[in-house]
Amino acid sequence: MTLIKLENVTKVYTTGEVPVTALKGINLEIGNRAFISFIGPSGSGKTTLLNLMGVLDKPTEGNLVVNGINISLLDRAEAATFRANILGFVFQNFNLIPVLTVYENVEYPLLLVKHTTAQERRDRILRLLEQVGMIDQKNKYPNQISGGQKQRVAVARALVTNPQVVLADEPTANLDHATAFKVIAIMHEMQKEFGTTFIFSTHDPKIVGEAEIIYTLEDGVLVNQETKNRN
Repeated sequence: MTLIKLENVTKVYTTGEVPVTALKGINLEIGNRAFISFIGPSGSGKTTLLNLMGVLDKPTEGNLVVNGINISLLDRAEAATFRANILGFVFQNFNLIPVLTVYENVEYPLLLVKHTTAQERRDRILRLLEQVGMIDQKNKYPNQISGGQKQRVAVARALVTNPQVVLADEPTANLDHATAFKVIAIMHEMQKEFGTTFIFSTHDPKIVGEAEIIYTLEDGVLVNQETKNRN
């Protein structure tokens, strides 16, 4: 079943009077339970593509359908609701809320979707913080923890709503080797248990090695697709 479909998707940004084409005519389909990596040099369009699939931006041309919804037709309020209920994000710069504790940062997406009881929220949060090795830091604020610890919190926050799709921009960039593999293992568990689709933009060979499909972007163009046999 197709979960995300891009049809001739192009994205053009205008800097001053000069248009910059970040993506050119992208066509691809992504199914349920996928574990996908987009690779390519800096400036190749990887982050732009994740932003479009995450309904953080809209294509200049073409159609982008996520979970049966054409995202170009959503207004801002509808897009925000869609993101809260369907998507999880791991941003390269963490995007933690500085006035909230580690625990509260992970809890925040659950408060937006409003489908869980207080006990369910607590159970999910503590389980994930334990899995990413941050349970003993749960009452600290973002400015009291390291970059690697912030990344672990960001991963827990992305997974806490059991989203259909997790979009991750360099999710292991600030993690040590052991923690990176632990995070990847957690993601595989969610893929199997909940059918979550994981889509990465990364240079990390650990994630690329775990991906089932690897797409290569160059200058905003999809130039290669490699599918691995996981049987």
